[in-house]
Amino acid sequence: MDSVAFEDVSVSFSQEEWALLAPSQKKLYRDVMQETFKNLASIEAIRERDSVKVKRVVNVQKTSVPISAR
Repeated sequence: MDSVAFEDVSVSFSQEEWALLAPSQKKLYRDVMQETFKNLASIEAIRERDSVKVKRVVNVQKTSVPISAR
C-alpha cells in the first residue's frame, strides 16, 4: 500500500487567495482540514498497530521450539 501524506490530500491557499475567502469558507476549510488530519492520524495508528501484531507473530514463530526438539 502506498503511503499518503497530509500534503497529498490538503488544499493550500496563498495569502491573497485566503484573504478573498469569506469567514464561513475559512471555517469550512479549517473543519475539513482538521477532519482530514484526524482521518490520516487514525489510519497511521491502525497501520502501526497492525505492524506491531505482525512483528509479534514473526517473533513468536522465530522463538518457538518445535515439539520434536522438546
